[in-house]
Amino acid sequence: EGAPPTITALLAAATKKAGFAATIRIVILGMVVLNLDWTLALGILAVMTMTVGNVAAIMQKNLSRMLAYSSIAHAGYILIGLAVAPHTSLGLQGSLYQIMNHAVMKGAAFIAIAGIVTTIGVVHIDKLKGLGRRMPITALGMIIALFALAGVPPLSGFWSKLMLFGGALDASSALWWAPWLAIAGVLNSALSLAYYGWITRKMYFEGETEKRIAEPKSVISVMIFSTIFLVGFGVYPDPLIKFVELATPVISLGLMP
Repeated sequence: EGAPPTITALLAAATKKAGFAATIRIVILGMVVLNLDWTLALGILAVMTMTVGNVAAIMQKNLSRMLAYSSIAHAGYILIGLAVAPHTSLGLQGSLYQIMNHAVMKGAAFIAIAGIVTTIGVVHIDKLKGLGRRMPITALGMIIALFALAGVPPLSGFWSKLMLFGGALDASSALWWAPWLAIAGVLNSALSLAYYGWITRKMYFEGETEKRIAEPKSVISVMIFSTIFLVGFGVYPDPLIKFVELATPVISLGLMP
């Protein structure tokens, strides 16, 4: 909560993703080279992480804290792919896809917060009333990023979650509990949609008398880029899907299916 939103955006979009890339290799080496069966433990951790993150997020009144807790939940979605990775190629591909998407989605959301703080000096959700009229470009870019985080089609976040949940179902022949990961993921995505919807209501359906103010040009640029990315790759995801298919053998050292 104390970190500036721009620093938080960097942490959300870059450093955490680098940490996950290292974690993926450690997990793969542990499961394949050392022959350790971590699948069930990773599955349990995925469900716990998703649920705790989303439940904590929905209780927040501070927008930055809400998004920080939702990042915890997204770590859980990524863990779904790792849990089933030894039994389906969709697992690791979905995790990599989600990592890429999350960097753009959460980075855009925190940059939007930075613009809001710079312009009107608030992060409390109740004070975002009428933001859709006061800062229309920032608000729209942020809402698109939030709905992409929830996995709403036709945004790019839908495809990475579909790949993750599809991977869990695909692994059901080897892991009887794998479909429950998909169910938990869908339920948690619905829960996240509830608090993202709350933000949307505040921005667009309350504070009708608010008037437009000037928005930082740098924030507008980021919102335009993120919107093009999330909508463009939501409508046409093939380039990113092909990229993660090619990247998976490199990340997994050729040890995963």
